[in-house]
Amino acid sequence: MGPNGKVVRLTAGEYEASVASSGAMLATLTKSGRNIVVPVDVDHDLPVAYQGKSLIPWPNRITGGTYTFAGRTLQVPINESATSAALHGLGCWSDWAIVSRSEDAVTFAADVLPSYGYPFALHVTCTYKVSAETGLSVHISAQNTGANSAPYGVSSHPYLANGDGIDECELTVPASLMLQVDERLAPDHLDPVEDAGTDFRNGRKIGTQEVDNAFTGLPEGEWEVRLSRVGAGTVVMTASDPWVQVYTGELVGRRGVAIEPMTCAPDAFNSGDGLIVLAPGQSHEFGWTLRLDE
Repeated sequence: MGPNGKVVRLTAGEYEASVASSGAMLATLTKSGRNIVVPVDVDHDLPVAYQGKSLIPWPNRITGGTYTFAGRTLQVPINESATSAALHGLGCWSDWAIVSRSEDAVTFAADVLPSYGYPFALHVTCTYKVSAETGLSVHISAQNTGANSAPYGVSSHPYLANGDGIDECELTVPASLMLQVDERLAPDHLDPVEDAGTDFRNGRKIGTQEVDNAFTGLPEGEWEVRLSRVGAGTVVMTASDPWVQVYTGELVGRRGVAIEPMTCAPDAFNSGDGLIVLAPGQSHEFGWTLRLDE
């Protein structure tokens, strides 16, 4: 077994994907050999900057690693020293079990057991499926298997790619508000995207602009993020969540842009903004798709 756990390769028509059990991770996705996400050499290298990881039971950051829930103040481990934050949950480096697999699909499963900072129990599954017609679909389901209500949020961390780097790509993000952050990347306030200089609603060239912010004010129901390049088609993500993190991928050499649909805002364990509270036995479903339109 390599550094990313067990690797499963999926294929359907012109689409191929490789996914790994460490963090239920999407390592590669191609159509006719063209990269749709920034690839990880899954057999030899660790992913950079959470490439392809499943983010549970919270996405983004808990500021200071501290939050209060049901009258208790709790502390989860800080894993990003530069911001003194707990980043991207507890499941990123767990070895998820393979519970089913076929030529075009695989389902991973993991249990989040109670700990001092997160004294709640979850059973989580993540299914990747490729289709010759519609590309990749991802579905993450979580059930509270404990005796007490549990705070919860979820996201995935793919880096969308379209050709050599992103500077010449046109990005479309149908969000009207951007979350400004402080020096620790903790939430500060919302700005209209036109005031923040991050209005991608009608699509525009990324150029050298650097972005690492959460966006909201998205359309009700399903929405699309599009990464287009002249002569190279459009990579399209669809999701329906109220938040999306956009990161121009400086840590991966701007070879791709991270598009992370999120069920809640950054630091939702403190603000409650979009926080899901799962009652005992209750489940939550999350999903998104990714394809290349040529």
